[in-house]
Amino acid sequence: MAYLGWGPGTIMLVLTWGLTLNTMWQMVQLHECVPGTRFDRYIDLGRYAFGPKLGPWIVLPQQLIVQVGCCIVYMVTGGKCLKQFVDVTCSTCTPVRPTYWILAFGGVHFLLSQLPNFNSVAGVSLAAAVMSLSYSTIAWAGSIAHGRLPDVSYGYKATSPSESTFRIFNALGQISFAFAGHAVALEIQATMPSTPERPSKVPMWQGVMGAYFVNAICYFPVALICYWAFGQDVDDNVLNNLQRPAWLIASANLMVVVHVIGSYQVFAIPVFDLLERMMVNKFGFKHGVVLRFFTRTIYVAFTLFIGVSFPFFGDLLGFFGGFGFAPTSFFLPSIMWLIIKKPKRFSITWLVNWISIIVGVFIMLASTIGGLRNIIADSSAYRFYA
Repeated sequence: MAYLGWGPGTIMLVLTWGLTLNTMWQMVQLHECVPGTRFDRYIDLGRYAFGPKLGPWIVLPQQLIVQVGCCIVYMVTGGKCLKQFVDVTCSTCTPVRPTYWILAFGGVHFLLSQLPNFNSVAGVSLAAAVMSLSYSTIAWAGSIAHGRLPDVSYGYKATSPSESTFRIFNALGQISFAFAGHAVALEIQATMPSTPERPSKVPMWQGVMGAYFVNAICYFPVALICYWAFGQDVDDNVLNNLQRPAWLIASANLMVVVHVIGSYQVFAIPVFDLLERMMVNKFGFKHGVVLRFFTRTIYVAFTLFIGVSFPFFGDLLGFFGGFGFAPTSFFLPSIMWLIIKKPKRFSITWLVNWISIIVGVFIMLASTIGGLRNIIADSSAYRFYA
């Protein structure tokens, strides 16, 4: 919002929420679009839509970018919020480098990553959802209580034209990062029983509607109210703008930590499954505790290393939001719907899908360029592992 302003920012929020809700509905419907067949993974649907050879090359890289990108961003977020929690609750403590807090957060996932599947992390995921709603409410309610800054400005930040352009591009990716569930939607739907009387798309769509309602009451008030209170000076993490009451801000940061602990696992489990199947099918390993420990530990260590090396929260959001989330959430579902369902040309459905494709491609190109440029620019002034 700080880089897009009231008009474009609000339009992008509403547009992306509506378009991705439509593409999520399409994913749910396509899960069992062939009688007797369930496409339990995004790559399975990609094979059916694009062909057995082309499908994996189109879908799998994008899906992995989303899942790995989320895990990296959650590493950075969890570590920074842990640091913020300790700084608020213990002002006399010796400051500890952000790097160490990210490492501490990553240590939790070396243990949780050994949980076998989605069903085993249901409790963690539920806690994450409750925490997300709670800290979002604290953020926007705290901003209302804080009130507008006396000299609040809603103008565009005073930077060079090129800097402003890249930051605007990055902002588009940050918004698209908010709608990332498509990358794991089919994997989640695969865990639901399906019968001719009650196909899996019924409970799945009910879950999606609930999730998008929670999504809206989390993101929209935070984006609009916090921008109203702080204008162009709003921080990437708005909790940093709120200093009082200290106990409430500390609680909110701890809630963020719980949220990203659960979210990390949700996005990591499909990657674990892919790695373990690859090790079994291509290298002859046997399923078991040893394989699980080996593959999952290496993956957690990899995402932890990248997070420690590039702890630029906003830049990472924009880059991954454009490079991976825009394809999987905007235009790949629409393209597959056009191929499989073949709606009548120039019908409402046909037009909505093409709008989603055009918007998604634009966000992908713009925010990937903006995010990558900002990561490079911020890295030039950053002391690594400090």
